[in-house]
Amino acid sequence: MKTVAIVLFPGVQSLDVSGPMDVFAEANAFLPPGQHYRLLTIGTGPSPIRASNGQWLLADRALNEAGMDYDIVLVAGGPQLPQAPADPALSSWLRAVAGSVARYGSICTGAFLLGRAGLLDGKHATTHWRDAARLAAEFPLAQVEHDRIHVRDGGLVTSAGVTAGIDLALALVAEDHGPAIALAAAKRLLVLAQRQGGQSQFSPYLPETGTPDALATVIQRHVMDHLAQALPVEHLADVAGMSTRSFARQFVKEMGVTPAEFVQRARVDAARNLLEGSALPLKTIAYRCGFGSAARMRLVFAQRFGVTPTQYRDSFRAR
Repeated sequence: MKTVAIVLFPGVQSLDVSGPMDVFAEANAFLPPGQHYRLLTIGTGPSPIRASNGQWLLADRALNEAGMDYDIVLVAGGPQLPQAPADPALSSWLRAVAGSVARYGSICTGAFLLGRAGLLDGKHATTHWRDAARLAAEFPLAQVEHDRIHVRDGGLVTSAGVTAGIDLALALVAEDHGPAIALAAAKRLLVLAQRQGGQSQFSPYLPETGTPDALATVIQRHVMDHLAQALPVEHLADVAGMSTRSFARQFVKEMGVTPAEFVQRARVDAARNLLEGSALPLKTIAYRCGFGSAARMRLVFAQRFGVTPTQYRDSFRAR
């Protein structure tokens, strides 16, 4: 029997807690009693704890009585966690528990709590795509993977945002009991296909602007709506209502990449999602994503990932 603990705090994202817990609980239905997961929650504040959606959550143990007797410890995330001040008591406990458990880690922005405890230094980790740049800036010794569903680095496991915690938990179940048990749990939860760790987060390559007429919003919407078409910088400048030179300069200033690079990233991201989640022929994917031909898509994938689209797709197929 393995004991899994999930850390709660005021403002925690409730799905970061319930998603992984439900995976382990469903796995128990397919395991003999002696191999069940024992599930506990640890609260950093007085119980009950109010989640970010207003839900009240009860903690099984308070942090000051949590101890170290666990096999897996996961820190949930929360929308305001990147801006929250450090919690010295939690940081101290996390450092201690990381040295005593086989696997420890975070879901979504819970990675910031690990970073503040010094547990990301020299490690590969991920978080929600929206907060990845901030995580990398706050913890420059960490190797932040900006576009991964979940990452394993030794005993450290981290996942992307919200539902990616389910994928991480399924991966841990597969490690413990094999892919058949993980698949059975996924089916019970109507998670029809377990996303693998290297799979891309479904994320835009431009930051959220909050205004529908902002340059980022206008160009992002147009590119994604016309991905199969040619999208030269002159055309995008017309869409933005600017001269080509002014548009290119402003785009690079605001987005940090050239228009051409953004378009190619958008094409690659769309192709990756279709390769990961569909059985469409390569030539169909290449056409839909604007590469023009399967040969061109193969060249881009070889340059960016060192593998062909077929090899990339094969790496996400169930084994």
